[in-house]
Amino acid sequence: MAYKIVFFDIDGTLLNTAHSIPPYTKEAVRQLKANGVQVAIATGRAPYHLRPIAQELDIDTFVSFNGSYVIADGKQISHTPLPLETLAALEQAASANNHPMVFLGPETCYANAEQHPEVIDSFRFLRLSPPDAHPRYWETTPIYQAFLYCKAHEEQRYTAGAHRVSYVRWHPNVMDVLPQNGSKARGIEAVLRYYGLRPEQAVAFGDGLNDREMLSYVGMGVAMGNAHDEVKPLAKRITRHVDDNGIYHGLRELALI
Repeated sequence: MAYKIVFFDIDGTLLNTAHSIPPYTKEAVRQLKANGVQVAIATGRAPYHLRPIAQELDIDTFVSFNGSYVIADGKQISHTPLPLETLAALEQAASANNHPMVFLGPETCYANAEQHPEVIDSFRFLRLSPPDAHPRYWETTPIYQAFLYCKAHEEQRYTAGAHRVSYVRWHPNVMDVLPQNGSKARGIEAVLRYYGLRPEQAVAFGDGLNDREMLSYVGMGVAMGNAHDEVKPLAKRITRHVDDNGIYHGLRELALI
């Protein structure tokens, strides 16, 4: 099979444990492009949080917000905001449990609590500046993803409810809140449709729980050596750890570079 496009997750895939892009990864992306293979990003990050990485690698096609907001060739081709009534119900439930939330719109994001330590900690974990507070931001602009701050043992308060959303945990204190059935795979589907490609012509590299659907969906799903234990069985290949130039070696094994 001739692969035409490769999708890369960011955290734990493009970015190593030092939160930088390894030189071998930069070289791998350069070689992919030179070989005529399209390169794209597929991440849970917002467009404004992934932009420095995309610019460093000269990538203008990306699936952001775990598939809810998709850009191809620098143009928006798909977007799926969370319904306003869903946000209202979820925010009310979270407030009743004293659980803060962060609401991510197309241009910026805001927390509904001022300087909450768990919000600050999670953004510092991503090497991002914590958001300012705006208690009603979700009422003023389309929201494509939200962060809900609760521990794993508290999840059932929300997952057993009728909020009609999907949840993905990415931190001990935080779950992503996505549109129902939202995933990176749905965003990749939009990109492939835009370019006139089939899933079997696509490769994806990932490591986290939000990469499960995309690794199963594409023709060649590659799990990083550092991938979550629930992710590896869904991949067709497992490459080296991100700190051991996993992307470069994985692409070499696929004869794409």
